[in-house]
Formats: sequence, C-alpha cells, structure tokens
Amino acid sequence: MTAVQVIWEGFGQALRLLGSGDPQVWRVVWLTLRVSGTALLISALLGVPLGSLLALKRFCGQRPVVALLYTGMGLPPVVVGLGVYLLLSRNGPLGSWGWLFTPRAMILAQVIISLPLVAGFTMSSVMGVDANLRQQLRALGASDRQATWTILREARSGVIVSLVAGLGSIISEVGAVMLVGGNIEGSTRVLTTAIVLETRKGNFELAIALSLILLALTLAANAAMLSLQGRRAWE
Repeated sequence: MTAVQVIWEGFGQALRLLGSGDPQVWRVVWLTLRVSGTALLISALLGVPLGSLLALKRFCGQRPVVALLYTGMGLPPVVVGLGVYLLLSRNGPLGSWGWLFTPRAMILAQVIISLPLVAGFTMSSVMGVDANLRQQLRALGASDRQATWTILREARSGVIVSLVAGLGSIISEVGAVMLVGGNIEGSTRVLTTAIVLETRKGNFELAIALSLILLALTLAANAAMLSLQGRRAWE
C-alpha cells in the first residue's frame, strides 16, 4: 500500500470512527478537549491580565519578570513534563495531592506550557497600541479599569493570536502529557498520545485517522477564535 493510499484509508477510517460513535474514540476526543480547553481557559484568565500588567505598568523588578516570561515561552514541553512529574511524584513536594497520572496533572503541565505564550503575546500586542491612547482616555475621565479594557479591545487581534498560540502549543503536545498522564486507556489517553501508541503498534491507518481528527479539532478551534477578531482585523 502506497503512502497516498494509507492517508486516504486513514481519512475514510476517521469518518467511520466518528460516524459510528465508537465510545473509545469519543472518550479520547472528549478528554483532549477537556484537558486542553481547561488549560487554555486558565492560561487566558491568568495570562491576559499578566501580559496587560507588564505592558501598562512599571514596577521594580519588571525586567527580570519579563526575562523569565520570555524564557518560559521557549521551555521544551518534555522539560515541563519532567518538572511536573517530580513535583507530583510520591516523594515530591506536591505528592500528597495525588494528581500524578490524572487529567489534573496534564492540565497543570499544559498551563505551564501555554501561560507564558499567552502572557507574552498579550504583552507585545498591548505595547503595540498607540501610547497616547491611554492619556486621552484618562483626560476624558476614564478609570484605570475602563482604560485598560479599551486598550485590550484595540489589541484584541493580538490577544486572539496569543490564545491561538497557546492552544497550538498544548493540543498538539506529546512529551509532557505522556510523562505526567501515563497514557492510561480510559483515563489519561488523549489524541496525541493515542497517535504515538498506534504508530508504534503499526496501526498506521488508525494513527492517521486520529491525526485527522486532531487537525479538524485544531482547525475548528482556530476558526472560532478567528471569528472573535471580527471583520475589523481584515479591513
């Protein structure tokens, strides 16, 4: 069977798997969405305010914080996974939580991976807004919260990009979730780890099918985020 035939067969199998309502496949898809979606939500709730703060405020020690943030943007996911594994292991400082090899550990690892990206790109987009805008808003009597919200609206295209970057860094990640989740069937197996497993087993059609499902989910999520930018970003 040629490579083209394998890909075509994988595409057909992907449609059959989704159409048949295979509970095992849908369980993996749902867990992927739950883990990555939760991690992205937490990263957005923490990262967007943090990026805005670093862009709009000046405080002592800001440079080291920004340097640390930039370092976090380039952290290898497998290193993050190792760090979280050591923290949550039985002899680790957070071992009493009992999170290791659970979806919570996977979410924690993904938050550590995506948070610096969301905060860093948000900071850059907010800094790109006209510096005179905040002064004009204050002159018109706007409060700090109102001024910050208006600036974020002006920088929303960059903020959306930060969320897309954060999602892309975690939904396709393998090393960290494999280390802290263990790829346990029915418990911590997500699409990326399932693809690795099926490829190692030689089930290339199923691996391709799962890959196409992952690509479709990523495309749908990015399209939804893109729609949030509105028409103004393209005018």
